[in-house]
Amino acid sequence: MANSTFEEEIQRSGRLVYTNVGRSMMPLIRQHRDLVIIEKPQGRCRKYDVPLYRKDGRYILHRILKVREGDYVIRGDNCWQKEYGITDSQIIGVLSAVVRDGKTIPVTDWRCRAYARLWHAIFPARAALMRLRALPGFLRRRLGR
Repeated sequence: MANSTFEEEIQRSGRLVYTNVGRSMMPLIRQHRDLVIIEKPQGRCRKYDVPLYRKDGRYILHRILKVREGDYVIRGDNCWQKEYGITDSQIIGVLSAVVRDGKTIPVTDWRCRAYARLWHAIFPARAALMRLRALPGFLRRRLGR
């Protein structure tokens, strides 16, 4: 894939395999450790799909929370803020599998599907914990330390 963009690679071969950078999809995808397999989207995405999209010149891999008529509401599994207005034209591909410790785990596997639903269902408790975890840093910045 040397010297080609993600879009060019997916267009050329129909899929993209790469090591994720970033922590927004933890614990599903571990930074620099897991491989992700992204394939061309087949029609519109569905709730809980994980599209790779381009926004403000950056590639982002987050989960769809809500499918609306003209766009999607999306959030990373390790994030608490939602993104609105992601359109089909921004979506480059959709996560089809994760390779962890040499094992390929398709997103259609019942464990991945259960994880997505459970992770979404317990979001209010996770968001409260994320905010509590961020509180010391917030206070340090506000107090000027």
